[in-house]
Amino acid sequence: MGFQTFRYGCLVAMLWFAWTPLLAQKQPEVKESGGGRPEAAYRGGVVTPPIPKPKFTLRDTSGNPFDFWIETKGYVTLLFFGYTHCPDVCPTHMAFLASALRTLPGDVRKQVKVVFVTTDPNRDNPQLLRTWLDHFDKQFIGLLGDEKAIRAAQSAANLPVADNDSSYEHSAFILAYTKDDFAHIIYPSGIAQSDWLHDLPQLVRENWRGR
Repeated sequence: MGFQTFRYGCLVAMLWFAWTPLLAQKQPEVKESGGGRPEAAYRGGVVTPPIPKPKFTLRDTSGNPFDFWIETKGYVTLLFFGYTHCPDVCPTHMAFLASALRTLPGDVRKQVKVVFVTTDPNRDNPQLLRTWLDHFDKQFIGLLGDEKAIRAAQSAANLPVADNDSSYEHSAFILAYTKDDFAHIIYPSGIAQSDWLHDLPQLVRENWRGR
């Protein structure tokens, strides 16, 4: 089944036609691992082939350079492009994710990094972005840059570039990079707290290299 797109008011989860074979969402399967353990289904969409973690550098909300590849090495990293004035998809995603992380054991939480990149650099200054993220979780990482740098970051992540000239359209899903530096799972709008509670411990434990 092809990966679906979602529209919520001014937001659109855009997928380029070139992504159709890349983001074909499979129905979750239960299959035996090498050790005979049934592999639990993920609530997000399984991506085949997986998406490589991008290499880009932006600024964090303290004004320091943040090398995405280096700073997230060894973590399950959840990457989301959005903006603070978003009326629905962005705050909903962040609220469900933050609530799940507060509920999960500390040994799971400390292995997860959430990175939010603003697609609206003209309005989202560092203080505003930091205040907005702190409303959900003070550990969430906020990144900024000029429009050229943000477009380049989205392209590096193989995402459609946000259209801020008309209706602030941007991809409304979260890419989940596991410790092998690939995104095997993506999470569209509509993913709930219970879905994160189910998937995050698996993402932390998962050994994709061992398959």
